[in-house]
Amino acid sequence: MAPQELKRDLENRHVQLIAIGGTIGTGLFLGSGKAIQLAGPSIIFAYLIVGIAVFFVMRALGELLLSKAGYQSFTDIAEDYLGPRAAFVTGWTYWFCWIMTAMADIIAVGVYVQYWFDIPQWVPAVICLIILLGLNLLTVKNFGELEFWFALIKVVTILALIAIGAILLVIGFKTDAGTVTLSNIWTHGGVFPNGISGFLLSFQMVVFAFVGVELVGVSAAETSNPEKSIPSAINKIPLRILFFYVGAIIALLSINAWTELNPAESPFVKTFSLVGIPIAAGIINFVVLTSAASACNSGMFSTSRILYNLSRNEQAPSHFAKLNKNHVPSNALLISTLVLSVGALLSKLIPETAFGIVTTISAICFIWVWGVILVCHLRYKKTKPELQAGSKFKAPLTPFINYVVLALFAAILIIMLFAEETRPALLLTPLWFILLFVLFTVNRRKREKTNIQGFEPMEG
Repeated sequence: MAPQELKRDLENRHVQLIAIGGTIGTGLFLGSGKAIQLAGPSIIFAYLIVGIAVFFVMRALGELLLSKAGYQSFTDIAEDYLGPRAAFVTGWTYWFCWIMTAMADIIAVGVYVQYWFDIPQWVPAVICLIILLGLNLLTVKNFGELEFWFALIKVVTILALIAIGAILLVIGFKTDAGTVTLSNIWTHGGVFPNGISGFLLSFQMVVFAFVGVELVGVSAAETSNPEKSIPSAINKIPLRILFFYVGAIIALLSINAWTELNPAESPFVKTFSLVGIPIAAGIINFVVLTSAASACNSGMFSTSRILYNLSRNEQAPSHFAKLNKNHVPSNALLISTLVLSVGALLSKLIPETAFGIVTTISAICFIWVWGVILVCHLRYKKTKPELQAGSKFKAPLTPFINYVVLALFAAILIIMLFAEETRPALLLTPLWFILLFVLFTVNRRKREKTNIQGFEPMEG
């Protein structure tokens, strides 16, 4: 019989790079083009605002995870502080979040491959899924190694972009689009060229750019030294936001006027093609391709682990809790990958709009998950003051900042309601939550009935 415990094979370097990989992905490399089209240079402030909010969510999650040794993920936290119904809904919603996110990444893989080959988007998407599934079925260390190198590629690329941008600024380099200068940020219609409305409408894609940052919490059960690696990874998030988002966007907008960027293409590929190095655009396209594959890899990892955890808590079919000989929840991984393949189908059926639909649904569901983390932290602070007093990783500015960030998330959802592109997904997503509440109620009544029948007295 296979051991039914996850293996703690993720080292500190894996966790650090998983944290980076979680904050740099398709939302930045591809989605930033759409966000820049909506907000213009004011997108810099949108990334700062959401990034700061996400940091406080992560500090709350970090304190909660380290407050009890038995926590496998934040579904366990939700059950402790909000009850089994909240744990059920949050767990399945987080699974759904990553399904949508990984679908977006699979769609992006198809888009990037078309840079070199004139083939249907769904073909490379399916090939990518098969390769990642094979690697993830082996060991959790494979996932950690993949993410380590994928994230390293992303980090090196963005640092190279910032360094090249700085050099071009100093020498006043001229591209086909004009001179590289910081004034490109404010001379093409100002910092808010589309007004406050354009700035606000960009928040959906900005939120999507940060999804996955909480992956550190999911990996806690397979981390060899969570007390050291989790605080370290979380505390570095502000620096990463400044470098990998704000720094990268400033470099992009200094080299290109924002009006020259195509929302359907990666602004990173476009920028490096302007630098004048013949193979630069191809290299960057390869980088953003590996970034999409990395994010899909993270999606496969997180969806399988959340199904495993739900199953152990009797909130999903029991066979999802079974591990293979490599301590990998293979049944959960296989079913998650099968659902993920719908992304490849969407690439075939609606290639033009598929990315926008799945990123909107993903952003909405992640706002729910982040909100639950903040509410759990408020409950923890109120109901277990002795734990909070002894915490070695206290979240700052609580409870005030929890309410501020929750208000920001509520405002972003209201903004999505007014945007024509995001409104349909926002109105449809509540159906998912209604379905989960109904399923939980039906499942609980069925279990109660079974328990009552099991204790009926025997006749005679």
